[in-house]
Amino acid sequence: MEKLIIGSHVSFNKEDGLFGTVKEALSYGENTFMFYTGAPQNTIRGKIDEAKTNKAKELMKENNIDINDVIIHAPYIVNLANNNDEDKYAFAINFLKQELKRAESLGIKKVVLHPGSHVGLGIETGLHNIITGLNAVLEEEEGPIICLETMAGKGTELGKNFEEIKTILDNVKNNNRLLVCLDTCHLNDAGYDVKNFDNLLEKFDKIIGLDKIGCIHINDSKNEKGAHKDRHENIGFGTIGFENIIKIIYNEKLKGVPKILETPYVSISGGKDRTYAPYKQEIEMIKENKFNPNLLDDIRNYYKKS
Repeated sequence: MEKLIIGSHVSFNKEDGLFGTVKEALSYGENTFMFYTGAPQNTIRGKIDEAKTNKAKELMKENNIDINDVIIHAPYIVNLANNNDEDKYAFAINFLKQELKRAESLGIKKVVLHPGSHVGLGIETGLHNIITGLNAVLEEEEGPIICLETMAGKGTELGKNFEEIKTILDNVKNNNRLLVCLDTCHLNDAGYDVKNFDNLLEKFDKIIGLDKIGCIHINDSKNEKGAHKDRHENIGFGTIGFENIIKIIYNEKLKGVPKILETPYVSISGGKDRTYAPYKQEIEMIKENKFNPNLLDDIRNYYKKS
């Protein structure tokens, strides 16, 4: 039986580098993980520490984590869809080029990217800008792959349907360096029926092709189908539901595809200063294939005692 490749978003900081990131992933019982190389809300990035990176790679080998399954997420403020400000547009392109170089120096093969928002320019112009930007970013035939994330369609987001993603893929010259990141919450909020995932995959296969799925973000949703809001929920506590998420995770057509949790942190006191990652307990629940309705309380109790 092929192993389940599952992990979550984990932190990366300049003190511990990739080594600290691997340790956090292991503490949650993961065999892959995703991280930002700096804060997700800005583009400030430090130098990569080669010694810490080598230690991280050794730790991954010792714990059977395949570095090919590990993923970087580009900061979500990078927007290739809008070129109203030429300097910002050029900066986004140059930043992504540098981010791919950082990925390469870390040995990471995949970088997830939000396609962008056209911010009033219109869908056609926005898609054209994304294509132009990606052609500039992916000038070389070889190198780390960008996984375009499916979006919820909030505001003027692009990538909200398979047709928009296909338009981008078809018009980027070195599209061998492009894959797709499916996000279960975003698909639901965009209007896709994730509760019938086999049908969804059939549509994806006809339009884009299953071989283009690079990774999957596993999130429940706080919203009804088609809400276009993008609000993640903990596994089994949203409108998608535990059984449907389990069917997605263990779908035969998605064997070997890394699954990454991005579910909300759990608050103990209600204050923002005391929130904890739910990933250890959620992954245990997924592996056991048994929903725990008391999961959030169990997490609170776990961290109160620790």
